[in-house]
Amino acid sequence: MSIRPFRDIKRRKTREINVGKVKVGGGNPISVQSMTNTLTTDVKATINQINEICSEGADIVRVSCPDESSSKALKEIIKHVDIPIVADIHFHYKRAIEAAENGASCLRINPGNIGNINKIKEVVKAAHDNNCSIRVGVNAGSLEKHILEKYKEPCPEALVESALNNIKILEDANFDNLKISVKSSDVFLSIEAYRQLSKVTDYPLHLGITEAGGFVPGSVKSSIGLGTLLLDGIGDTIRISLSDNPVEEVKIGNEILKSLNLRERGVKIISCPSCARQGFKVIETVKILEEKLAHIKTPITLSVIGCVVNGPGEAAMTDIGITGGQKGNNMLYLSGVQSEKVLTKDMIKKIITEVEKKAFELKKIK
Repeated sequence: MSIRPFRDIKRRKTREINVGKVKVGGGNPISVQSMTNTLTTDVKATINQINEICSEGADIVRVSCPDESSSKALKEIIKHVDIPIVADIHFHYKRAIEAAENGASCLRINPGNIGNINKIKEVVKAAHDNNCSIRVGVNAGSLEKHILEKYKEPCPEALVESALNNIKILEDANFDNLKISVKSSDVFLSIEAYRQLSKVTDYPLHLGITEAGGFVPGSVKSSIGLGTLLLDGIGDTIRISLSDNPVEEVKIGNEILKSLNLRERGVKIISCPSCARQGFKVIETVKILEEKLAHIKTPITLSVIGCVVNGPGEAAMTDIGITGGQKGNNMLYLSGVQSEKVLTKDMIKKIITEVEKKAFELKKIK
């Protein structure tokens, strides 16, 4: 019953690479990533967090490997998770080799800060031998010295030049199983860098506004930056960088994709902000439903509207809808059609029952 999208996004065609079992680029679904914030050497805590991130709907998880103990801990961690792991590597080439040998599906590196060409070749060999892809991660906060001297400050051209230089390093080492990111904490800088990069390479692009901030400002900045690029058809995998629980990053990432009809997963709730006309407490109801329906992974649309001004119209375009009525008599809609009146005291339980029933029916059809 979902309304047909007003606009279908024409995605930029890129090469396809594998990050473990997840295909990135080549027209495959845009994947959502996050990153653990536990000490990687705390194997139990890291496993628990990865599984929480996975349960929320992440496709890929990145893990920091700052030292030998961390990169070697991957071997045990990977035994207990069902999601590809990207090893986050900076500066020391041996950490990259260890991570590849211990089961990482991808290495996040900046070849320019790994060292000389012989060290890079060793990393490439380890990645190749272990079926490991590489993400070239360029960041406005850590550009190479000679590029900063050339451009005087981080700018789109500087990020793109750094990315192309690092791509060439890997290509010269006969490696092209890679994806690219050009991140900044500045929304405009990030957008323009990705736009420029998308015109000069067909490698898959990993989108992100780095160091975006806390939950609210970070979510807003990321939604504007990533949403703008995704509307342009740019982007093959995304990460929302928040100073918050990594699970929240996945929630926001999924919501961005769902809002653009680029991902269908879970219950999509259309709800009003509430006003004096509401027939039930909309805000409290939505919060309860978000929590109670979090286990549903099947794509379902649900409208929760407090009165009859927009309620019937929204319900006509969703799988399930509830519209507030007088004296606690609310109207339930199923597949856009009026079904029955539901008292406010019974409403939440009834909605949950209908959503679960709809999810079961859709699973049977598939």
